[in-house]
Amino acid sequence: MAAMAHTHSMESIRMVAVGKPLEAQRLPIPTPGEDDVLVQVRASGICHSDAHYRAGRSSVEPLPLTLGHEIAGEVVSVGKRVQRLQSGDRVVLHYLITCGECEYCQRGAEQYCIKGRMLGHFIDGGYAEYIAVPQRNALNLPPEIPFEQGATLMCASATALHALNKSRLRGGETVAIFGVGGLGISAVQLARRFGALQVYAVDTHPAKLELAARYGAIPIQAAPAGVESPALDAADQVRAQTGGRGVDVAIELVGSPGTMRQALRSLAIFGRLVIVGLSAQPLAIDTYRELLGPEAEIIGSNDHLLRELPLLIELARRGDLDLSPVVSRTIPLDAAVVNQALDELENYGSAGIRTVITP
Repeated sequence: MAAMAHTHSMESIRMVAVGKPLEAQRLPIPTPGEDDVLVQVRASGICHSDAHYRAGRSSVEPLPLTLGHEIAGEVVSVGKRVQRLQSGDRVVLHYLITCGECEYCQRGAEQYCIKGRMLGHFIDGGYAEYIAVPQRNALNLPPEIPFEQGATLMCASATALHALNKSRLRGGETVAIFGVGGLGISAVQLARRFGALQVYAVDTHPAKLELAARYGAIPIQAAPAGVESPALDAADQVRAQTGGRGVDVAIELVGSPGTMRQALRSLAIFGRLVIVGLSAQPLAIDTYRELLGPEAEIIGSNDHLLRELPLLIELARRGDLDLSPVVSRTIPLDAAVVNQALDELENYGSAGIRTVITP
């Protein structure tokens, strides 16, 4: 189908300056290129990274820019060279727009593409009514998966899967997930699906721990940030639960140096810590006791890969990855409401899992 002509405008919610509230702006509806698809956004997840972007912990450019990188929707029109997709198709969007030709793309590490741009970070994202992307970035969304859940797959679940892949988790090993929010609840389920003998879920919110326990995790109640409580020392609790051994893999999803240290201290000999959470603060390490002595590893995990997504979508379609409790609430495409949701994430004030915009 040839690209359709669109002359009217659309509503969007945009970041205009660091540390300032997002603003509503009307923009022209994008016109898809020959290899692109135009998608009507049906759901756009609000990620903790978006709060970090607004606060300036990670630069967003050029400003103003439409945030939002967890996107699901319906194809409206396609470019003339597009054959795989057609108007009416349900899709989710891989948020890394890449060249497909550079050294990193050829190696399957497209998050380092020399021309790469991330939706909602360096190119307009999904806090809008429409978005145009290259066809390779649009993956079919099975009808069994609602748009709201599909959107969360594209960052929360995908990032959790990539972190577990980076951890080299093997069947029969033990895992501790630090932070049971949008990423963590997927990480708990995926770790079990990939053969973890036991999964420990660490968080400060009892409701999140109760949810993790429903998926077979052992809940660990951690002390809130800034609170000193030996009884709620997460690393000590993990070690107590494992008979003093510690866990083979720890996944840090919070982005706090304190949580990173707890995760490192929870490791067994030869343990691997994968850090996913964003922080502007340095991590202090007792190099001998915590790293060299136990031959531990600290691994960075950045984004996810397009090739990881088909398995993730299939796991969700089959119900092996249950996303039904992940979407805590849906909100309209309204600047004041979106800013309030970001405020709650910034202050760790919400016990919910994921807020999703449904334009």
